Amino acid sequence: MEISAAGRLEVRITTADVGKRVSVRSLIEHGPSGEKFTDTVGVLTSWDNGVLRITRKSGESVRVAESTLVAGKVVPSAPARRRGPAAGYEELARVSARAWPPVESERLGEWELRAAVGEVSCEARPRGAVAGRREGFTRRANSVLPLGDPGMPLDDALTAVRGWYAARGLPAYVQTATGAEGAQELLCAELERRGWVREVTAELWTGPLAPVADRGGEPSGVVLSREADEAWLARYRRKGVGEVALRVLGSGPSVWFASVPGGTDDAPAAIGRCVVDGRWAGFAAVEVDPAQRRRGLATAVMAALARRALDEGASAAWLQVEEDNAGARAMYRRLGFAAHHAYHHHRAPESSAPAGDGAL
Repeated sequence: MEISAAGRLEVRITTADVGKRVSVRSLIEHGPSGEKFTDTVGVLTSWDNGVLRITRKSGESVRVAESTLVAGKVVPSAPARRRGPAAGYEELARVSARAWPPVESERLGEWELRAAVGEVSCEARPRGAVAGRREGFTRRANSVLPLGDPGMPLDDALTAVRGWYAARGLPAYVQTATGAEGAQELLCAELERRGWVREVTAELWTGPLAPVADRGGEPSGVVLSREADEAWLARYRRKGVGEVALRVLGSGPSVWFASVPGGTDDAPAAIGRCVVDGRWAGFAAVEVDPAQRRRGLATAVMAALARRALDEGASAAWLQVEEDNAGARAMYRRLGFAAHHAYHHHRAPESSAPAGDGAL
């Protein structure tokens, strides 16, 4: 907190600091263990009618009454990690987008409207989906990636977005990010002010690639392929794989699939996917037969993919993980990964959420 020369706490922020990262201390009436103050750090997204809104790294929006402020100051952006690869948000957003490319896309200024949609068959449709209904494979490939200016006022841009997705039978989603330099806290706040609903929050983690390759020891039993065969898809089948999904899964700069034979249900014991893109290797679809978990199979799959990525010149790694996947998060920490930023999918008001997978 900012302390004056006289030793008093001071509020050194104003409405002119909207859009900057701030740290504030405010009074609370009934704090835990008798605490009287609470501290909030994040981007100041608005200051209207005596109320501050601060967006934390997680994307959570906190309301702070101006009358409760005890201290406040502008603080520098979160320092770059001292371990692992240094990268800005925009670089990682573009790399991760190339790893899950849409079937169809269109530019709206510097925004990219993305769609990967097809009919859901009886055999492949997820639980709750209706046969013949058009579904998008993952929200990542069926959402707007807003990296820059759409070239028109925000309300007009959102109207155009809703029309574009409605024409394809899809709900309109905008993918945003918080918690990193160059992220989109202000856009998140504007979307929520207009009634867009934040449905899903996950995190993008990064780490050095070589330690991942080293963790698996000598290659043993992991089979690598350029294509997802029927056996691989059998382990991934719960995602509702159709023709569009196969196109997304198989696309990217340099795509590799890994599998470990020997599952208990006629599917591989473990699978994984990796996309090599310049210095980056992106991991996804790491799944293990429930009956064979805690045997190091996921680590072995990632290690084999990491070795191949190193051979292709990659040095850094990224992956995406949901907030409630405690087991995966613990494993990724052991492999040297750490959270870089949170990302979110905001759904347009009155748009129906898809029945399919699409969590990420």
